[in-house]
Amino acid sequence: MGGSLTRRTFCSSATLAAAGAIMPRSRALAQSELPKGNITLVVPFAAGGATDIVSRIVAKKVSEQIGQQVVIENVAGAGGVVGATRVARSQPDGATLLMGTISTHTINPLMAKQPPYDPVKDFTAISMVVTVPNVLMVSSQVKVANVGELIALLKANPGKYSYGSSGIGTPPNLSGELFKTQAGVAMEHVPYRGGAPAMNDLVGGQIPLLFDVLSGAAPFIQAGTARALAITTKKRSPSFPDLPTIAESGLPDFETYTWNAVFGPAGMPAATVQRLSAEFRKAVADPDIQQRLRDLSGDPVGSTPDELSAQIKAEIVRWGPIIQAAGLKSE
Repeated sequence: MGGSLTRRTFCSSATLAAAGAIMPRSRALAQSELPKGNITLVVPFAAGGATDIVSRIVAKKVSEQIGQQVVIENVAGAGGVVGATRVARSQPDGATLLMGTISTHTINPLMAKQPPYDPVKDFTAISMVVTVPNVLMVSSQVKVANVGELIALLKANPGKYSYGSSGIGTPPNLSGELFKTQAGVAMEHVPYRGGAPAMNDLVGGQIPLLFDVLSGAAPFIQAGTARALAITTKKRSPSFPDLPTIAESGLPDFETYTWNAVFGPAGMPAATVQRLSAEFRKAVADPDIQQRLRDLSGDPVGSTPDELSAQIKAEIVRWGPIIQAAGLKSE
């Protein structure tokens, strides 16, 4: 037998080849666009956070769709830099992906004097999954009813009021700096080690203003223990339809948010990129997944690779001057 080709083998092979030729798309071909075995989705933050929760929701759905396991691996450290760097240096076969954020792909690279990776050149954009607004809140001691009244109060009392955030260089911190610039007001930034301690001080009256991610602030707003003035996206959040945006409250160009998007290492095969993007978009379009993301105060997106790539480039251009002006760039 060895390497000989019998008539029966030849006929069987010819039949299979013919069947493959007339089928519009064989399962074998579809599977060939994906790496063999498990796919690792690196979450560059600790388990239990918003990015981790979003990742697990979407990864489970994609696993069901492709018949392969998409396994979550938490690689926390340096505000997302450790996990992002690991993926940037991985083999570009689609077996290792990253659930990136505005921190990993905009803020951290812009703040670092010598970034360990280039957010555009060292990654392959796959799909934006979800965006989440930030929210502006005030303590009970700040007697204003809306953003316009707050701006008037801050202008009448320059330097008297401060705002808190979950830390230096976080999306809420950048929201506060953009607000200062566009409103023409002076406020000191009080950074905290996370949103939870910052929220505790807002509720306790230790800080007068707070910018926070809406998903983390939502329970406090719903319970009435924190008073929200406006959210930071251009459109209102379906989770809080009665809460106005800062843009509609007197600063029409104001827009900030955090997001979760899937990336791979640079140099991935185009067919693999398109297949993975299609699967993540399909998962995000599922009604159940959409509802679960909205329950987290997120806005499901599901973008193409080109759309995500264009957005990253635009955000780098946009946030660079703001980070520089705020003195957040490392010297």
